[in-house]
Amino acid sequence: MEFKVLAVGDVVAASGIAFLKSRLRGLKRKRGIDFCVVNGENAAGMGMTPQQAETILDAGADVITMGNHTWGRRDLVPYIEESRQVLRPANLPPQQPGRGWGVFETRFGDVAVIDLIGRVHMDYTPDNPFLAVEKILKKLETKLILVELHAEATSEKAAMGWMLDGRVSAVWGTHTHVQTADERILPNGTGYLTDLGMTGPRNSVIGVRSEQSVQRFRGDLTGRYEPAPGPCQLNGCIFTIDADSGLCTATERVMLHD
Repeated sequence: MEFKVLAVGDVVAASGIAFLKSRLRGLKRKRGIDFCVVNGENAAGMGMTPQQAETILDAGADVITMGNHTWGRRDLVPYIEESRQVLRPANLPPQQPGRGWGVFETRFGDVAVIDLIGRVHMDYTPDNPFLAVEKILKKLETKLILVELHAEATSEKAAMGWMLDGRVSAVWGTHTHVQTADERILPNGTGYLTDLGMTGPRNSVIGVRSEQSVQRFRGDLTGRYEPAPGPCQLNGCIFTIDADSGLCTATERVMLHD
């Protein structure tokens, strides 16, 4: 049996949430999606509110993953402590609230989702994600395993894919907000994409007003980043997985826009 997973790239700002809400359920119906993972760490610009989490789930997400802006909104703390559907990176310090992986019931059986964060060129150095995922895999009994690595470096995300090839169903990256064109099935059957891209303002620099980003790189004095106005896009990837073996049989990038 074919199990279809849709992974959606970082949702940026209120306009990204609105676009997700307007398009996600229709996309899921059209493509026969069985399970959907959405990265929500930029829903509030930096972080996500409980209300935004509820909106993303109502829009059709089964699981929300986070990243380096997990604690950008501290009002998320009590929510993430209670919610099984919102994951923060598993390799953050263990005393931090929330959980980094979960097992979810579907009609195809249990599906595990693991959220990780990279260490190369990030703002801080969490535990080693390569060692952290090994510990988690030892605890899992299901063959259907999805891994997200929220990371800056392409090489770090690619290395994770190769290390887990044949051991998990799919590995994808988030964080850079630019969709990569390297969707593939690795030699031992794991679906892979270096970065899903983003869901948010299309005419922007990774979701931000382009003029602000230009000013920053010129060295000018700039104010707080603001989300760009105008049309939006939804980036992601569909992974078709054999439910019996847990291995990927097809990958397809998704890009919707106004």
